[in-house]
Amino acid sequence: MLLEYFQMIDRVEAVDLTKGTLKARSVVPAKSPVFDGHFPGMPLVPGVLLIETMAQASGMLVLAMTNFAAMPFLMTVDGAKMRTFIEPEAVLDIEAVLEHDGSGFAVTKAKITSAGKKVCDAQLKLRTMPFSEVPLGDIVKKRAGEIGLLEAIAAQGVIG
Repeated sequence: MLLEYFQMIDRVEAVDLTKGTLKARSVVPAKSPVFDGHFPGMPLVPGVLLIETMAQASGMLVLAMTNFAAMPFLMTVDGAKMRTFIEPEAVLDIEAVLEHDGSGFAVTKAKITSAGKKVCDAQLKLRTMPFSEVPLGDIVKKRAGEIGLLEAIAAQGVIG
């Protein structure tokens, strides 16, 4: 996890295209410039970055489910609940479940746990735009390869 670069997902652990689920993992870095201000002497991962982590996992799920047809952009966050504080070096287990995909939008439910305890959860709505309309396809596919999403998709016999 590189907080200052918004690279929140370290590794996709599993994706199930039949069930519409994705599981990922991240380790909060021991040090980050983010912690210099949040908070001096008591470093905590900002809640907005935990929401971004769920959004990125949800986005990777949408990419997998649509075979990289469109770029997902976070539009709304509903019912977000922060349940505990997250400190440096915490291991985060992230899960996203696709509830709806169509009409240019996808809806997921996502959650993060750490050491078996609930960290946060929310329902996320993402707008999907064809890669022909946004010049991000190569960058997104490269990142998906780096974190193991393409490998997880290939394991199911689907080419990403």
